[in-house]
Amino acid sequence: MQHTAGNYEAFARPRPAEHAESMHAWIVGGGLAGLAAAVFLVRDAGVPGKNVTILEKSAIAGGALDGLDVPEKGFVIRGGRELENHMECLWDMMRSVPSLEIEGASVLDEFYWLNKDDPNYSLRRATVEQGRDAGHEGRFDLPKKAQKDLLRVFLATREEMEGKRIDEVMGREFLDSPFWMYWRTMFAFEEWHSALEFKLYLHRFVHHIGGLPDFSALKFSKYNQYESFVLPLMKYLGDQGVVFQPSTEVTDVDFAHRGGTIRATTVHTVREGAEEDIELGEHDLVLMTIGSLVDNSDEGDHATPARLNTGPAPAWEFWKRLAKKDPSFGRPEVFCSSIDKTKWESATVTTLDERIPAYIEKICQRNPFSGRVVTGGIVTAEDSPWLMSWTVNRQPHFKKQPKDQIVVWVYGLFVDTPGAYVKKTMSECTGEEITQEWLYQMGVPEDEIEELAAAGAKCVPVMMPYVTSFFLPRHAGDRPLVVPEGAKNFAFLGQFAETGRDTIFTTEYSVRTGMEAVYQLTDVERGVPETWGSTYDVRDLLDATTRMRDGKKINVPGPAALRKRILGRLDKGEVGELLEEYGLI
Repeated sequence: MQHTAGNYEAFARPRPAEHAESMHAWIVGGGLAGLAAAVFLVRDAGVPGKNVTILEKSAIAGGALDGLDVPEKGFVIRGGRELENHMECLWDMMRSVPSLEIEGASVLDEFYWLNKDDPNYSLRRATVEQGRDAGHEGRFDLPKKAQKDLLRVFLATREEMEGKRIDEVMGREFLDSPFWMYWRTMFAFEEWHSALEFKLYLHRFVHHIGGLPDFSALKFSKYNQYESFVLPLMKYLGDQGVVFQPSTEVTDVDFAHRGGTIRATTVHTVREGAEEDIELGEHDLVLMTIGSLVDNSDEGDHATPARLNTGPAPAWEFWKRLAKKDPSFGRPEVFCSSIDKTKWESATVTTLDERIPAYIEKICQRNPFSGRVVTGGIVTAEDSPWLMSWTVNRQPHFKKQPKDQIVVWVYGLFVDTPGAYVKKTMSECTGEEITQEWLYQMGVPEDEIEELAAAGAKCVPVMMPYVTSFFLPRHAGDRPLVVPEGAKNFAFLGQFAETGRDTIFTTEYSVRTGMEAVYQLTDVERGVPETWGSTYDVRDLLDATTRMRDGKKINVPGPAALRKRILGRLDKGEVGELLEEYGLI
């Protein structure tokens, strides 16, 4: 496998891989990583679609990219993925997937045109005191010590950050700043999460530092991501002959170790209660999704709290069985053994009363029924005991959604703290009670809250025990390589496989693991797109520096005559031009 950048590789079409016609591929998991692997097997490796089978435990594909209309409950979104322009593998895939909305266009075309015509940005990122603007006005308010802490982490080696928590490398000056509020609520970071992941995020998204306060860095799909991305992918794969086999749980895989090589030999499955074994032939592959951020998720309803399911989790149990067979298969217990540190809860509120959208509009300063950008990303109730955030994407968010309803996604980072209005923890609350707390944080008069929450909305809460499990502090080797050393016919996919090239908790990471797995195992004669290199671009670094200083100029030290001389020298060169262009002098 090679990583490349530029049009030469991006537009090249590889020839079919050796033995492609006789190859059979079994993909464990129908989430985005598994779907992406199937696309690259067919499109780039030349494997006939009928020879590719996706084995999925659930009844539908998509994994965490969901958006469902649950009978008797309502619309449900467990979470939404934030997208940006430099998701190179994702958009490489989507350019080949036909749009279901626009004839002759790809999903990438549709998405690109939508965000050109209706660019995303927020007019109110945070509130306090029941809907009042938090007053940050886009500032980060980072003291000098906090700036130095950021710089030190940015320049540290990966090894220096391994196994450490964020609050071990960042002081209170940083953790009490608006920058951290913007960051933690956007990405769902906690203070006890991995300092290494925090560092990797700084590098990966340094070109978007300026877009943190108003979300101008982000782009969103027209509908929920199940309808906007998963359904077109499933249609494309179905048209190629790919077999989707639902209600099939893969329980184990056997391996043979010989002379420093490892081959997968048998895939053990349970389908509708019956055990079935798949024997792998000479040219066959198995690509396995390991771990899951939505495993053991539990839905409540308007009258019932979501339950925290701490029982055996199928995706994690599968990885644990695999990990016992070879040290290179990772250490799943690092990520799945601390549910209190990896859980949080989300809720989907559907408005039924016309009075509620007026409060939404008052905060986001846009008509939520316009069909265009509404909140532009999450609005964080900064002083909420739950650290509640909520968002309204373009409406309708579901194709079958009634025109007079608004679908709202709500989540809390502190689910075990009593609320401000509802004196219960979020994890104890019914959908109705979560709606009450949300209405209170939006500034609805208290004498109207209970009536509106009872009859003016319906809410489905979802508790997810493992949703931030990949953010726990880790060391090298805790996640297996996508293709472990010596592996001949198998690979690992998803958020818990290690590519070394990108940051987790993104759609891009899932797609990248699928692409790297296929390209390595089948020797596709095309490079995997390199991760966007903004961390090596002096222009992006200067722009980020200016934004983190809230536009304050650099104070050149020394006597006035010396400062004048230094600035005069800078005026005559490209360095000075750059510093002036990006507002540092």
